[in-house]
Amino acid sequence: MTRARVGFALLALFLPLLLNATHLIKNDLLNEKATKIVDDIGDELYAKTGFNTYAIVTNEEFPEKFNFVEYVRKQESRFGKPYVVLIFAPNAVITTATEYRGRVGLVASSEDIKGLYDSSKVKNFAIDVVAGKDGNTPKDKYNIGVVQSYSELADQLAQSKGIKLTKTLPNETQTIVGILQIIVFIGAFLVAWIYYIRPLLEKRKNGNS
Repeated sequence: MTRARVGFALLALFLPLLLNATHLIKNDLLNEKATKIVDDIGDELYAKTGFNTYAIVTNEEFPEKFNFVEYVRKQESRFGKPYVVLIFAPNAVITTATEYRGRVGLVASSEDIKGLYDSSKVKNFAIDVVAGKDGNTPKDKYNIGVVQSYSELADQLAQSKGIKLTKTLPNETQTIVGILQIIVFIGAFLVAWIYYIRPLLEKRKNGNS
C-alpha cells in the first residue's frame, strides 16, 4: 500500500513535466515565441506521422571538427524513435586558423530516416538567414533561422508520408533572403563599377587615344 502511494505521488509530480515535454532539448538562444512555434510544429508532426523532431540550440563553443553524431548518441536515451535532431551552434568553431564560427547539424536515428529529407536544404534555411545582410540583430536571426530550418525539416518529413502540415511556415522568408542577397550583390557590383572598374576603363581608353 505504501509503495502504491509513493508511485501515485511520483506520477503526480512528474506528469505535468511529461505533458509539457518540449522538442527543444537545449535552448540557450530562442525567445518564447520561437520556442512555441518549434513545439507546435513538432507536436503536429509527431501526431500525424510518428516522427520525433528535436532541436538543440546552444551557445556552446564546440571545437573544430566536433562530432555532432557522437554528441547526439550520448543523449539518445532522451529521444523517442524515430528521430531527427537539428543542432544550431552559432559559436561552434569551423576552422581554428580562420576563427570562423557557426555550425548547423542534423542527426537522424537511422539511415532510412536520414534519406527522407534534404540535409543541405534544411541547413541552408538557417545558414542563409544568419548570413544575410539586413537590419536584424544576430539574436533575431538566430530565432528566424532555427524556426525556418526546423519548419523545413518537419515539412520534408511529413511530405515523405504524403501529409501536409498546418503549423509549419511558408517559404517566403527563404525567398526574401535570396532576394536580399541578390540586391546586396548588385549593390556591391555597382559600387565597384562606379568607383573602380569604370574609372580604370576610362583611364585605359584615354591613354590609348
